[in-house]
Amino acid sequence: MSVILRANKVPQTLVDALSTENEVIGLEMLSPENAHEIEIILASGESIVDDVLINTLTSLRLIAVFGVGYDGIDIRAAQQRDISVTNTPDILTDDVADLAIGLMLSVARRINDAQRFIERGDWQNGSYPPAVKISGKRLGIVGFGRIGRAVARRAQGFSMQISYYSRSQSAAEGVTYSPSLVTLAENSDVLMVCASGGKESHHLINKEVLDALGPDGIIINVARGSVIDEGALLEAINTHRIGGAGLDVFADEPHAPQAFYHRDNVVITPHIGSATQATRAAMAKLVMDNIAAFQAGQPLLTPVI
Repeated sequence: MSVILRANKVPQTLVDALSTENEVIGLEMLSPENAHEIEIILASGESIVDDVLINTLTSLRLIAVFGVGYDGIDIRAAQQRDISVTNTPDILTDDVADLAIGLMLSVARRINDAQRFIERGDWQNGSYPPAVKISGKRLGIVGFGRIGRAVARRAQGFSMQISYYSRSQSAAEGVTYSPSLVTLAENSDVLMVCASGGKESHHLINKEVLDALGPDGIIINVARGSVIDEGALLEAINTHRIGGAGLDVFADEPHAPQAFYHRDNVVITPHIGSATQATRAAMAKLVMDNIAAFQAGQPLLTPVI
């Protein structure tokens, strides 16, 4: 049995499953009296586990992340203490890529607004105006890891012309590398943000990039809210310098700026990229398997460090 500290945004079902053989306590229950007992932190991809928390827990040996991203974890502090970190890669790739394509289609074809058109009774007065065709358009992918590649494979089914920008160039059939993000945006009808979060990608999508995308361009974000400068994006939307946006992530979740609400060219979802029943169950199982391996002294299944 281990004492596990639960960070925020971790599913209760996972906590309940771990609680059958472990003691799981929430952050609000952390005290000087029990801090030394905690061996494991159970975190989500959005949890903040900083050096102060890590160094407070003198018995900490594992940080198990429910999610693929771990930009909220102070990896350097964990390394200095020889603390292992695991995540749940690959499992959620397909679901996030599926949602990315869904957002792209929804924004381009104005699906949400078309539904409201019917609900308002406007169809009785005439047809809904034509929207944007996606097949054959130019897709620019920002970040070409697992999810970026999965998006590219799906976009090929729409006969899209696909390019990508990433920190490193890698081979991919039917996909062109762009050494400049601004150039990628200039040559894209849809800009798909799949980059990992963290300091290096903070506000990677800024006013310059949005202006390069142009008044007919569509931007989709299934990465981290911090990757896009939300103020610059809102200004671009308000001044019609961008065609539309589909956003599954925001800088200050669960608070999505209300300025994004009720727009015919903006589709927003509450960070549901991996939120299918099968995938969430598989993610939880992998977290539990990593914890079980740690407790048994066996190699971790998906170590980050």
